[in-house]
Amino acid sequence: MPLDRRFSVAPMMDWTDRHDRYFLRQISSCVLLYTEMVTTGAILHGDREKLLGFDEAEHPLALQLGGSDPKDLATCAKVAEDWGYVEVNLNVGCPSDRVQSGSFGACLMGEPELVADCFAAMQGATSLPVTVKCRIGIDDQEPEVALRDFIAKVSGAGCKTFIIHARMAWLEGLSPKENRDVPPLNYDLVYAVKQENPDLEIIINGGIMTLEETDAHLEKCDGVMMGRAAYQTPFILNTVDQRYFGGADKPKSEHEIVRDMLPYIEAHMARGGSLFQVTRHMLGLFHGVPGARLWRRYLSENAYKKEAGLEVLMAALDFVPERDPAFFEMKESV
Repeated sequence: MPLDRRFSVAPMMDWTDRHDRYFLRQISSCVLLYTEMVTTGAILHGDREKLLGFDEAEHPLALQLGGSDPKDLATCAKVAEDWGYVEVNLNVGCPSDRVQSGSFGACLMGEPELVADCFAAMQGATSLPVTVKCRIGIDDQEPEVALRDFIAKVSGAGCKTFIIHARMAWLEGLSPKENRDVPPLNYDLVYAVKQENPDLEIIINGGIMTLEETDAHLEKCDGVMMGRAAYQTPFILNTVDQRYFGGADKPKSEHEIVRDMLPYIEAHMARGGSLFQVTRHMLGLFHGVPGARLWRRYLSENAYKKEAGLEVLMAALDFVPERDPAFFEMKESV
C-alpha cells in the first residue's frame, strides 16, 4: 500500500529523535514521522543501533539521509530497508555549516545532475520509496528557474515525490536558524510546480503553524509537512488522524498522553537513560492550557537531575488540571 503523506512531521536536528517520535506517536497514529538527518558516513562507520534504532510503535517512520556520494547513499538506502524503515529521504535542504563542509544538504540544489545520480543509485538499491526534500533555491539562484530545473532533472531520474521547503537557503550570511525564518516563503511557486507536474507528489513545507493553514495547502498540494509547530505545540496533532486519515479513535487528552508515556519512560530509565532525555520533548504538550508554564518550569528545573524519576513527571502534571472529556468531544465535533 502506498504511503499516505497527506500530513507528516519534518525531520529536525536535535528534536525528532526516537524519544520525541515515540511521544508524537502517542498523539497521532497516522502521521508520517521522519528521523533526524543521519549522514552516510555515520551509518557506514558508526553505531547503527544508536543511529537507526527505533521502537516499532514509531511506524510509519522514514529515514532521512545526508550525503552526496551515490554509492554511499545506495548502501545506506539498503541499510534503511534492512532496519525496517518505510521510506528513505535525501536531504537537499539543510543549510548548516556541517553540510556545507561536506558538500551535501542545500548545497546540492546547485547540482541537480548529481542529485539525480544519487536518487537513481538509492532507488536501485532498495524497494523502499526514495524521496527528496529540497529548498526552492540557494543564494543567487532565481527560484522560479532553479526549482523547476531541479524538479525536471531529478524527476527525470525517476523521483516521484518531492518535499519542498518553500524558502530559499542562503548559504552565505545567514545561520541555519535564520534560514528557517528570514528568507521569505513562496508558497505560490510550490503550488505552480504541482500544477505543472500533476503526476508528481508534491509535499509543501515551511512556516505552517495551524491545521487551518494545512487545509488550505492541501487544496493545492498533495501533502503538508509540519515542522516546529508539531514540536513546540505537539497537541496540535491530536485531531490529525480524524481530520486527514479517517481515524475512528477518539483523540486523547493531554493527561492520557502523559500516562501512556510512563511505561516507555520507565523502560528507558531502566536501561540507564535519564528522565530529561524524554521529557524535554514534552514541554510544549500543554501549550495554551492553564498551568502550562508551571508544567514547563518544573520539568525544566527538575527532570535533568540525576535522581529524577517518574515522580517528577507526575508532580509536574499536578500543576495542570485535567480537562473534562466533554471538552474533547466538543472539539472533535466542531
